[in-house]
Amino acid sequence: MSRRRSRYVSPQIQYTACHECDALVIVPPLQPGQQAVCPYCGHTLRTLPTQIRQRPLVYSITALIMLLCSNMFTFLGMEVKGIHQDMTLFQTASVLLEEQYPALAALVYLFIQVLPSICLTLICLIYTRLGHWRGKRLRKIYTVWLFRLIPWCMVEVFLIGVLVSLIKISSLAEIELGYSFWAYVLFAIAMLKAFSGIDRDWLWQQQSGPIHLRTPPIPQGRAIDQGLTLCHGCHGLAPLRAGHCPRCNAHLHARKPHSIQWTLALLFTSIILYIPANLLPIMVTETLGNQTYSTILGGVVLLWNMHSYPVALVIFIASVLVPIAKMLIIGWLCWTVKRQDTEHLHGYTRLYRITEFIGRWSMVDVFVVAILVALIRMGKLMSVYPGAAALAFAGVVILTMLSAMSFDPRLLWDQQATSSTLPTAERATNRDE
Repeated sequence: MSRRRSRYVSPQIQYTACHECDALVIVPPLQPGQQAVCPYCGHTLRTLPTQIRQRPLVYSITALIMLLCSNMFTFLGMEVKGIHQDMTLFQTASVLLEEQYPALAALVYLFIQVLPSICLTLICLIYTRLGHWRGKRLRKIYTVWLFRLIPWCMVEVFLIGVLVSLIKISSLAEIELGYSFWAYVLFAIAMLKAFSGIDRDWLWQQQSGPIHLRTPPIPQGRAIDQGLTLCHGCHGLAPLRAGHCPRCNAHLHARKPHSIQWTLALLFTSIILYIPANLLPIMVTETLGNQTYSTILGGVVLLWNMHSYPVALVIFIASVLVPIAKMLIIGWLCWTVKRQDTEHLHGYTRLYRITEFIGRWSMVDVFVVAILVALIRMGKLMSVYPGAAALAFAGVVILTMLSAMSFDPRLLWDQQATSSTLPTAERATNRDE
């Protein structure tokens, strides 16, 4: 009597769909330090960092300790004409609150302390009980939220803002770097090392195992053509007819619902906000009773006249060039989907990756304002206050980030004829390891 054939695909055979082009791909076994790359569009499908179990937990604990230390001592100090002024890390947000900018204060505090600490705590909660059945359902929720919040942790962007602020006032005052500054630098390094040691697919495999398909995919084309889709929550390949992902319970969609509509709505709103963000003053400086209003471009010109050319270029690129370029790229990608252009798909996909990467760096100017407002508090002698453009510009950055997240790059590839064979993902050495 013959043995009955299993209904499920063998767990050793790993199928996935590319997040950017929807091509069905076989993922080969990876060695530590390697990554699997889509053979069609070059998107990184999976990575296997070295010490994948221990590294995120160790660095997360270290980062949380450093964050605690960075709130216990002086962050920055300055001295002007015998008057000494110190600031703590918490004052970057609390002073904005005192100046009646509660929304801006909340954003700054969320991006540089609250959200990073939440993500690091979630990593600790997930990895300390990895492989245990007790609390498994709760850890799934933790994992979903971890990957939702990571893009909003802007610790490294804040540090660039600190450096820009110090260069701006270095000619006016003597600057002191407190213990908290160095603790925050170590916190940023440890946090980035913890995040880089996480692979979403490996983490979900360890928690819930693979998603079993009743029949293996037919070796051809795209996932959508066979009623399959890549879950946006756990990045597992799942059947569309299920409605919900069997692994993380997220809603399954062949494409992001109303992707173009949401993208354009957020894009147009950011364009509207970009006008007052550039016309209104982003910062007000009071010196001996005289007030000077500074716009974004005005700050770039001031730094250029001070011969701080590298810093002026950083501010110009991050605060002027990047938002404009991102708006143009997102608008062009939406237009490309509308006119069904299939000639330069690889180039369009690279543009999409650029918009996802560069958007958050425009927050540098907002962080510069927050730091200067908290540090320069000397009454009529010299004080800095936030301008109306600060909140508008923060809104531009957030809306352009959300616009890029709403865009579904698979729409670019929907008109492209796909291969009739199921390719194997290319393996490459992860150079970051």
